Amino acid sequence: MVYSENEILQYIDENDVKFVKLTFCSLDGKLKNISVLSSEMAAVFERGIRITAGKIKGFSIAGGRDIFLFPDSGTMTILPWRPQHGRVIRMFCYIRYADGTPFEGDSRWFLKKAMKEAVGKGYCFRFGTSSEFTIFRNDESGLPTKTPHDFAGYCDIAPDDRGENIRRDVCLTLEQMGIHPVSSRHESGFGQHEIDFNASSALKAADTFLSFKSAVKSVAERNGVHASFMPKPLRDACGNGMHIAFNVFPGGDFIEERACEPEGELNYAAAGVMKYIREFSLFTNSTVNSYKRLGEFSAPRNIVWSDEEEDQLIMMNVNGADSPVELRAADCACNPYFVFGLIIYAAVEGIENNLQLPEKNSGSEKLPMNLEEAAQCAEQSEFLKKYIPKAVLEQYVHAKKSEWKEYSGAYDKEAFEDQKYFCSL
Repeated sequence: MVYSENEILQYIDENDVKFVKLTFCSLDGKLKNISVLSSEMAAVFERGIRITAGKIKGFSIAGGRDIFLFPDSGTMTILPWRPQHGRVIRMFCYIRYADGTPFEGDSRWFLKKAMKEAVGKGYCFRFGTSSEFTIFRNDESGLPTKTPHDFAGYCDIAPDDRGENIRRDVCLTLEQMGIHPVSSRHESGFGQHEIDFNASSALKAADTFLSFKSAVKSVAERNGVHASFMPKPLRDACGNGMHIAFNVFPGGDFIEERACEPEGELNYAAAGVMKYIREFSLFTNSTVNSYKRLGEFSAPRNIVWSDEEEDQLIMMNVNGADSPVELRAADCACNPYFVFGLIIYAAVEGIENNLQLPEKNSGSEKLPMNLEEAAQCAEQSEFLKKYIPKAVLEQYVHAKKSEWKEYSGAYDKEAFEDQKYFCSL
């Protein structure tokens, strides 16, 4: 259910809500929030609440200007893992300057702008995600270990699948938040799981993805285990990916029977993503560890497409699929607002220029081999410069170059990756 600001204030009064978490996203996709007393929400809706930009990674581009969170009332949800007496609700926020103009580093605003521009050109996009994570045991002190929670395989059942109850709790928790997963299963890797979501608007899909990650982490902690979305947590096992499926609807509005024809505009859209994917791989695969996953266990490195289940970058599934174009390279470390926005821009360019898909399973181009190469591709990209504000792109590329330099100088590189990503992702 979508609430107005007045309805939220009424809900707060009638449902014993004591705190409101105002949630936003840093440039690198990390969720942040400020908690406010529910009694302050009328003022927050009107004036926003100030945050210190310089203390958030990548937000120094504000140049010392004050920035404010403004809650998006349409995203209000209860946090089921919080107390039922003195409830806690959460809303995603837009970030603005004091004069009301959008903050350049607000990736949620970036995606909304991409959606609006696509609609202005006559196209509406819908996205669905399939996301993997791995559950690990904690030690006697409650600290995460690198021992998987189980040793089951693809679609195995309990008792081999020891995460069945955790997945169920995650799905039930999401349902209480108004988010409805399609399916869940044990994946191929030890302790590895996947949860899939139906297609929705790009903004809702990105919000859902971040809510999903938060729910998985919270439910895992409640069950005394650790859930990690690290792309490649175990060197000799399957990595954790994020498959992003999308569909395009002409006319600037979602009408299912008016989806783009698979032999026409949908193919052009897929060709646009293939053309620019190297240039925005820094966003789909945003960590040093991300590139350890690619090229292994069916995670794609070659920029090819197919209509069959292989190790292709793009899978074209046109036989009745809700979202027939699937990008299979991304991982859950990404900022979904940037990634979905860039997919929209690339797809629209593909449609406008009638870009042709190459022959199936053909092509010599590959995704970047590491974070350094990805940063170089992004830095030289006219495509990214066209759509991402200059200061944001420069800040993001600089941060990733610094991350690569730090990794390159580390004596124990595997320990560096574990320390930097294992618990934080």
